[in-house]
Amino acid sequence: MTTPASPTTGVQLLDVPPELAGQRIDNFLIARLKGAPKTLIYRILRKGEVRVNKGRIKPDYRLQAGDQVRVPPLRLAERDEPAPLAQGLLERMEAAIVYEDKALIVVNKPAGIAVHGGSGVSAGVIEVFRQLRPDAKDIELVHRLDRDTSGLLMIAKKRSMLRHLHEALRGEKIVDKRYHALVRGHWPAGKKNVRAPLLKNNLRSGERMVEVNVEGKDALTEFRVLRRFGDFATLVEARPITGRTHQIRVHAKHAGHAIAGDPKYGDEDFSREIRELGGKR
Repeated sequence: MTTPASPTTGVQLLDVPPELAGQRIDNFLIARLKGAPKTLIYRILRKGEVRVNKGRIKPDYRLQAGDQVRVPPLRLAERDEPAPLAQGLLERMEAAIVYEDKALIVVNKPAGIAVHGGSGVSAGVIEVFRQLRPDAKDIELVHRLDRDTSGLLMIAKKRSMLRHLHEALRGEKIVDKRYHALVRGHWPAGKKNVRAPLLKNNLRSGERMVEVNVEGKDALTEFRVLRRFGDFATLVEARPITGRTHQIRVHAKHAGHAIAGDPKYGDEDFSREIRELGGKR
């Protein structure tokens, strides 16, 4: 007995209309390649198999009006509809909404939940809200938070809101992001700027690691002390002036003050001590 092979597409050429300018290439492909697993989409992006205007692009490339996207042949999944998500996760994220109107959702994302699926994660915040708000056809993440970071996350329900907020975040910095982090040791200054170039590396496992490297992109984070706990720990406010992947986490480590509970760049001994004192993560 044999089972039929999953259907395979040919090369696809997708034109980008003006209303999609500013959208990330991964979200563009996820919305258009129905039946293609997200893991496959992220893989062809990482390998450089997706071309825009005949040139290679990075996975975080933002589309421009008039771009032509070339997608290689893909083996599609047999089922187009996503599997229903766990009811408990849906209820948890619904309860985490702090603001919603016709164009925008603001959710207090818990730690431990990814913002999107891929790289071993079946579903994240955006998949949850696409299921919770099926009538919002253009629902997209405005920005991102690391899986182990909690905090306010904006989700646009309309393309016009997505463009407006992208301009507010990237242009004149009408909106900025500030994070609180508990770091190891006694942060020496009340305020300190950490400027160190960051280079992204993708491991064979698909995991992304970032390091301080002279060949990386310029990155600047402003840290301000909020509270000290002797020489053991310091609560700081971190304001990323640039927006590099894992920027705050890597800059804190580079400054000699790893963030508590950070499984990738943190100090396990410090994190264990925090857990023993009652820290949740």
